[in-house]
Amino acid sequence: MPELLSPAGDLERLEYALAYGADAVYAGMPEFGMRAAAPNFTPDQLARGAALAHGMGKKLYLTLNTTPTNEDVAKMPDAIRLAVQAGVDAFIVADLGVLAMVKKYAPDTDVHLSTQVGITNYMAAQAAWEMGAKRVVLARELSLQDIAIIRDNTPAELELEAFVHGAMCMSVSGRCLLSHALNGRSANRGECTQPCRWKYHLVEESRPGQLFEIGENETGSYILNADDLCAAPFLDLVLAAGVDSLKIEGRGKTFYYVASVTSAYRRALDAAIRMGEGYQCPDDVLEELTRTSHRRYSPGFYFGPEHAIQNTKKGGYIRDWEVIAVCESCDGELLRCTQRGKFELGDRLEALTPSGQTFELDPVFILGADGRPIQSTPHPKMEFTIPCGKNIPPKSILRRRVQ
Repeated sequence: MPELLSPAGDLERLEYALAYGADAVYAGMPEFGMRAAAPNFTPDQLARGAALAHGMGKKLYLTLNTTPTNEDVAKMPDAIRLAVQAGVDAFIVADLGVLAMVKKYAPDTDVHLSTQVGITNYMAAQAAWEMGAKRVVLARELSLQDIAIIRDNTPAELELEAFVHGAMCMSVSGRCLLSHALNGRSANRGECTQPCRWKYHLVEESRPGQLFEIGENETGSYILNADDLCAAPFLDLVLAAGVDSLKIEGRGKTFYYVASVTSAYRRALDAAIRMGEGYQCPDDVLEELTRTSHRRYSPGFYFGPEHAIQNTKKGGYIRDWEVIAVCESCDGELLRCTQRGKFELGDRLEALTPSGQTFELDPVFILGADGRPIQSTPHPKMEFTIPCGKNIPPKSILRRRVQ
């Protein structure tokens, strides 16, 4: 069965990814992963996450995919041993030295070669297999046809993983030097400041210090800004090309993003398996994917580079919905919640459940933690209760359309 692989920037996001339908999650420790800005996992949290995943019959992979320095390499064996003790199911690596160390210090743990390696052909995939990789995370610039050729020319036991959703890097598969060159924070060490998303001006050589607007509209132009990837409409074709693991980008994204996108792709993947060649992406999947913060969607490189378009007119996100609470318990009449964003009495809400179902709610009262009526929920993580009239499970998320 194909695997749905979701990001986990911390333990909370791991819990929501698993609850909302992920088959596996990928996470990082404070060092050696490509998302230094994410909270990441201590060894104890990693062990707790692995135990939770394994208790649900699911897996946890650890990223060790930065470009390490000599100082990093000296610390790597201890990190590998700690991860093995925590119970991780595989290491995601991008460096040959790290691959050698994982094979030495964790010989019984699977190794996946990261997209940072840039595997674009079947000979590279075959070489990865011969070096001991169980899986390769394919370069993002591959088309469906490219992937099918790799699948046809590599051992069936070698698993292929590909991104199906999330932010696209201007440098496609990574190895970008722009952030380090501009402000000393290396993308290859997980510290990218995303200068490809910035708004730029033009400087003419004979007029130093004079900035010229690069304009497509009144907001200027974002000349390096890539669209977000969304493969849900053609997920059947991704599977037909031979992909074993469908990867969602976003270890730096919120627990809500992880839950919402995972639930959408869970339903899309189940539909693709059920329908086969007659697959049509469910309307509710596409609708759900508009409810999280995202840039304009594109199919990436799957149908050729001409479809991997850039949104140079706008640099920000589309944010039409916002989270206001998570559900702790429900007795069928009252819903006890923890606040994640302010809302006021009279706001129409929507509940997203771990199964992917949604319910509209129009609460006629709000009770504070002391049981007294209140008009709004202004305090971070305050407890409150609203009427629901439905059995809404724990870990459901309440949201509202942005006014």
